[in-house]
Amino acid sequence: MRNRNANIILRGTAIFLLIIAIVLTIVSLIGYSRERNNYPAGMTIAGVPVGGLDPQTASQRVLQIYNTPIEIQYAGSAIQIDPTLVGFQLDMDSMLAAADLTRTGGAFWGGFWDYLWNRDPTPVAVPLRATISEERLRAYLQTEIAPRYDQPPTPPQPIPGSTGYTPGTPGQTLDIDRAVPLIEDALRSPTNRTVALAFTQNAAARPTIQNLETQMKQIIAKSGYDGVIGIYMLDLQNGQEIHFALNQGQELSVDPDVAFTASSTIKIPILVSYFIQHGTDPVDSTVNDKIVNMIHKSDNVASDAIMAELDVDRGPLIVTEYMKKLGLDNTFLAGFFAPGSPLLQRFTTPANSRADINTDPDSYNQTTPSDMGMILEDIYQCAQTGGGALVAAFPDKIDQDVCKQIINYLVADKIGVLIEAGVPEGTQVAHKHGWVTDTDGVIRNFSDAGIVYTPGGNFVLAIYAHHPVQIVFDEANALFANLAQASYNFYNSSSQ
Repeated sequence: MRNRNANIILRGTAIFLLIIAIVLTIVSLIGYSRERNNYPAGMTIAGVPVGGLDPQTASQRVLQIYNTPIEIQYAGSAIQIDPTLVGFQLDMDSMLAAADLTRTGGAFWGGFWDYLWNRDPTPVAVPLRATISEERLRAYLQTEIAPRYDQPPTPPQPIPGSTGYTPGTPGQTLDIDRAVPLIEDALRSPTNRTVALAFTQNAAARPTIQNLETQMKQIIAKSGYDGVIGIYMLDLQNGQEIHFALNQGQELSVDPDVAFTASSTIKIPILVSYFIQHGTDPVDSTVNDKIVNMIHKSDNVASDAIMAELDVDRGPLIVTEYMKKLGLDNTFLAGFFAPGSPLLQRFTTPANSRADINTDPDSYNQTTPSDMGMILEDIYQCAQTGGGALVAAFPDKIDQDVCKQIINYLVADKIGVLIEAGVPEGTQVAHKHGWVTDTDGVIRNFSDAGIVYTPGGNFVLAIYAHHPVQIVFDEANALFANLAQASYNFYNSSSQ
C-alpha cells in the first residue's frame, strides 16, 4: 500500500513539474516571440543603433538622423544644408528588408536557446544604402555657395600722380572638386555631419591696363611737361596696349600716331635690316664691333658703315623698304648720318601728313611710337617662339637664333637713364635711346624704345617727346623714368 501511494506521489510530482515546465516554456516562447518582433540588441542600420526597436520606430530614427541638415564651414560662415537639396536619398525599404531578414530569418530554436540562457545575439550591422546626385550637389555649390561666399581678389590700385600702387588683397575660391567628396562623406555619416570646405587662394589680380594708362597721364600732368609726347606700351603676354599722344597736356582724340624725329632709335631698324640682308650668316668681328658701337655708343659712323653693308649708295632706303614690308608705314631713313649726306628721297607718311599736329620731324629719319613698338614686338615674338611678322615676311633670312642675337645687341645699350632709370637694377632692357642736340645746342627731341623683361610680365615701351623750345634733360629723364617705373610696377605691384 505504501509503495502504491509513493508511486502516486511521484507521478503527481512529475506531472506537476512537467506542467510547470510546459508553462514556463510557453511563457518563454511568448516572451521570445515578442522580442523577436523587434530588432535584436546591438543591431545598427546605417550606423544608427536600433536594437530593441520595432521596424517602424527604427525607420523613423534612421530618417530623423539622416534628414538632419549637415553643416558646412566656409569663408568664416557655418551653412546648414538640407540633404534633399543636394540629391541625398535613403533607400529605407532596402535597409529594413535586410534588417528584417536578419531578425526573422535566423534559426528559431537556436535563438530561443540563446534567449533562455540570456545570451546576447551577435551584433548585426546593416550598411547604409543611399544615393547622392553629384550633379545636384555640384550645381548647389556652384550656384548657391560659391557666389555668396567666395571672396574675389582685389587688385592693387595706382596711387594718383605717382608710380606706386596700394597693395591688393588675395581672394579665395571654393574648391568644388575637393568639396564634393567631403560633403558626400558627411551626408553618409550619422555622427560626423560637419565639414570644413577647402578653397583655392587666388593672388591679387593685376590692375587693369586702363589703370596704367590713367596713371601715365597723371604722371605727365604732374611733371608739368607741356610739349608733345607719344607713348606706346604693349603687354607681351596678352597683346593689350596703351597708345596715346598729348600736346600741351591735351590728348589727341583723332589719332595718337604722331611723326617724331626717330634720332638714334632708328638704329633698331638698321640692326634688323642688316640681319634681313645677311640672314643667318655669321657676323664677323669687324661687323660685330660696328654693331656694338652703333647700339651701345650710338655711333653714327658705325651706323653708316652698317647701312653701307646693305648698299653703299642706297643703304638708308633699303632699311625703309624693309620696314614698309613689315607694315611700318610711318618709319623711314632718307639718308646717311654723316654731316652733308644728301637726302636720297623725300617721304610722305600718314603721320607726317596730318594738319592738326607738327613736331617738325627730321626729314632724314622719322617714326612713331607705335611703329617702333611693333618692330620690337616682332623681334620679341621671333626670339621667344620663332614666329611672328619678321619670320613671316623674311622666312629665308630671319629665325629664332637671329632674333635672340638682335636682342643681345639691344641689351648692350646700358646707359642708366630714361627707361633703364625707372626699373630695378639688373632688369633686362633691350632698347635704343635717342636724343638730338640741335645746332643751337638745345635738345628738342627725346626718345627711348625697348623691351622690358620683368618677373611679373614682359612689355614693350616706346616714348617719344618733342618740345618746340627746349627739353631739359634732367626733367625729361625723370619723366621717362617715372613712366617706365609705373609700367614696371603695373606688372610687379604685388611684390612691392
